[in-house]
Amino acid sequence: MSGPGAWLARRDPGFLVVRRAARVTLVACTGFLVSRYALDNAVMAPYALFGAVALGILSQIPGSPAQRARVLLTVLPVGWLLVTLGTLLSVSTATATAGMFVLGFVVSFVGVGGPRLVGLAAGTQLLYILPCFPPYDPGSLGWRLAGLTLAVLLLAAAELVLWPDPTPEPYTAKLGVAVGAVAGCLTAVADGWTGRPQDRDRLTALLPDATETAEALRPSNSPPMERPASAGRRDRALTVAAGTARLLLGRAVDLHDTDAHRATGLPAAASLLRRAASCAGAAAAWLRTEGRDGAPVPDTDDMTAAIDAFRADRAAMPPDGVPADRLRLNSLALSLGEWTRALVAAVRVVAAAPVGPDPTPPAARPGVLWFARESTPRLWWQRLREHLTPRSVYFQGALRLAVALAVARLLAGVLDLSHGFWVLLTILTLLRTQASETRSLLWPALVGTVIGSIGAAGLLLIDIPPVAYALLLPFVMLIGFSAGPLLGLGWAQALFTLVIALVFAQVSPVDWHLAEARVLDVAVGAAVGLATGLLAWPRGGSGELHRAAGTYLAATGRVVRQTVDVLTRGARADGALPQARDAGELASASWALYQTEHHPAPSVDWQATLLAGHHAVRGAEWLLRECPTGRLLPCVQPLAAEADAVATRYERVADALLRRDHVVLAARSPAPPRGDWPTDLGADLYHLADLHVWLDGLRDDLGRIPAASSADADGADVRRRVARLADGATS
Repeated sequence: MSGPGAWLARRDPGFLVVRRAARVTLVACTGFLVSRYALDNAVMAPYALFGAVALGILSQIPGSPAQRARVLLTVLPVGWLLVTLGTLLSVSTATATAGMFVLGFVVSFVGVGGPRLVGLAAGTQLLYILPCFPPYDPGSLGWRLAGLTLAVLLLAAAELVLWPDPTPEPYTAKLGVAVGAVAGCLTAVADGWTGRPQDRDRLTALLPDATETAEALRPSNSPPMERPASAGRRDRALTVAAGTARLLLGRAVDLHDTDAHRATGLPAAASLLRRAASCAGAAAAWLRTEGRDGAPVPDTDDMTAAIDAFRADRAAMPPDGVPADRLRLNSLALSLGEWTRALVAAVRVVAAAPVGPDPTPPAARPGVLWFARESTPRLWWQRLREHLTPRSVYFQGALRLAVALAVARLLAGVLDLSHGFWVLLTILTLLRTQASETRSLLWPALVGTVIGSIGAAGLLLIDIPPVAYALLLPFVMLIGFSAGPLLGLGWAQALFTLVIALVFAQVSPVDWHLAEARVLDVAVGAAVGLATGLLAWPRGGSGELHRAAGTYLAATGRVVRQTVDVLTRGARADGALPQARDAGELASASWALYQTEHHPAPSVDWQATLLAGHHAVRGAEWLLRECPTGRLLPCVQPLAAEADAVATRYERVADALLRRDHVVLAARSPAPPRGDWPTDLGADLYHLADLHVWLDGLRDDLGRIPAASSADADGADVRRRVARLADGATS
């Protein structure tokens, strides 16, 4: 293939953009022409056309064709409500503006429920914007709703039969591949402990592929609309399972690098790893097809039995007098077993299978799978409550957009702009989370609009019959809907201006002044959008990410101190863990937004920064659940000093993030203060080893926060890449 076809194939692999543009064009033109000419209804026609544009072009709906069709039918009642409110509130500029602010905020803010709702936000905003302008005509509401209904029904049918997009690979399938790779790595580690050189080298051979499959699970490597980020149980469980799989891979590398020759209880640890590999393999088999091939839902009983057997073997071997380094492997293996059980339990939640009561003690609650026992409404309320704060990027984005749309609606009413809804449509098109991105789009949008308006004015000056407009409309619309993704915003604005001229020329008498009004409205909308972007959180995700990550690490520093205090002195927990979880939720949301923006190479490895918090929280949960409290009092002083050193480093890094002090961030952590290791605590020495493994891991995590050099990034240091598998590690 050569020429334009080859260029299009390069710019649009699979012709997804062209196929989508063709579907929406056919639906919009069919609904418009049927309403305008077959039914002779000039009120119904614009709603049939713009309803298809709102939900077909401005909205992004993920999933298979059948799933997208179901979403369209599900959102139809919401569209009826928005059109009804817009019609009734258009009675005055004041009511229309107030409605625009409230609905603009609500429709955007519900995006905290997941990427599917984010994808629908812009399109559903237009369903209120279109009817909220004069004329105030409640009597036409029925025809407006009929036009929207026709558009949605045609669009849903088109998703199924007109050049349907290929069904994307399910996230569960990618997760199954990654978990299967982790299972292979665990088996390789256990076999390597047999002493055969070929077995020990097998992990090195498996690790690159396992790392690639684990990296594919990160939200940053998935299309935004396909990330499991909703407030429901299934997506939360998928997020936990993916994060746990990445942690298991890192722990497999830790075990491989630990000297196993002098470790105590090596046969029991090898047996635990093989059982963990078997359970992970069963989870992977179910995930690959979600049980459609007959694979049973994995059960946690096998892993629980393996952990109990390992604990029994460990308890039967008193560790008194054993050097500290010989106990490390046992602690690593036990944490791996616990994480494998959590992974299997998360897969059961994905499969809607029961998971049993929460074994988490009160000091560590809620546990990692707390959501498995909550109702869907409560999960939604919890997600909304977490982000109902000015420190949430979702709250900031919703408020920024609501203010911009309300101001634009007020100006359109006060200035009596004809076709004032174009002002608000421009804001939906241009406004970005970063003021710099909004500013970069300003000139292409204005230049494209002016060029399109000149063409529209020339077209309207020619005395041609309306049927010519009807014949031109689908061709211009198809090119216009394809131009935006393929050629840029300027082309999209120019061609969409022609589309608008062709549409309104068939609905009501117009002249070349329509093009003049289009330029004015776009200029007003661009000015309002730019001013709002400059005044309301202009840095977007970058500015909030520093603050959110700093707050998260400061909270995890308190978790470190509190956990050691509970385990050594038996102190009462004071809520540090729930506070850290809430801070982690906001930090993860800021990181997700940051990845959608354009930034220069950062000096902070944000994935490693989040990992430092995630490991602290997950490790504290596990220690508080599995280790008896108050039993390490004989070594309280050295443990408190070690915990204080780690927590202080967390707090210093947190403060440096808040102040953007990259010198402090790049500083090396001091050598850990390690007191005398008691040798006469009996079985509690194992718990002491568990605690030390956790603290050592946190210190390593903090050392990875400075961004890797280009040599590290481009090199083949797979273990470093494993250590940096971070974002989205918890839910």
